[in-house]
Amino acid sequence: MKDYKDFKFDKMASTYDEGFGGKASKKFYKLLLKQINPHQGATILDVGCGTGTILKNLSALTDINGYGIDVEENMILEAKTKCPEMNIFVSDCIKTPFEDNQFDIVTSCMSYHHFADKQGFAKEASRIIKPGGHLYIADPRFPWIVRKPLNLALRIHKIAGHFGTPKEIEKVFLEYGFELVDCNFDLYAQCIKLRKTAKQTTICSPSS
Repeated sequence: MKDYKDFKFDKMASTYDEGFGGKASKKFYKLLLKQINPHQGATILDVGCGTGTILKNLSALTDINGYGIDVEENMILEAKTKCPEMNIFVSDCIKTPFEDNQFDIVTSCMSYHHFADKQGFAKEASRIIKPGGHLYIADPRFPWIVRKPLNLALRIHKIAGHFGTPKEIEKVFLEYGFELVDCNFDLYAQCIKLRKTAKQTTICSPSS
């Protein structure tokens, strides 16, 4: 999907939290945060961290080793201001600078549907999450009658993105050694919890 474009949030970074995007995301933040109970000192990465809201809220629960990545530079600047003690920088989701088996928890809130290479993200998540660690994906939940034409419109207009069901999301990650733990819903929001199994499957390149 090299020729596909994506929505840009850089210009609205300074006003995102109080604008439409930030307000619309609150239901997703709430649903995600209800599912996570990090232990003290947990190493946590938020992929597509935006302005750092998820990391800030998780750090209020207990002491964490927080990391965040996003492709939008101005979002990263906002997140660094909000979470100055954390490691936050510009990176995409399929080729990160992290060590193998580094994280106890990886989160993706309102960003997964933007990822053009979802298999690439699944492969990278499998590499950087510890065996037994968890991945949480909070994303929009649309009925079939909305989801199908919306996904079709994104493809026609060559906009990166796809809105998936829990089954579709689970299927992507099963190939890379994850198992579904739980799904939770709140109207148009869904949170899928996956666990990286101790026994890994053979990981193949998405292009193979």
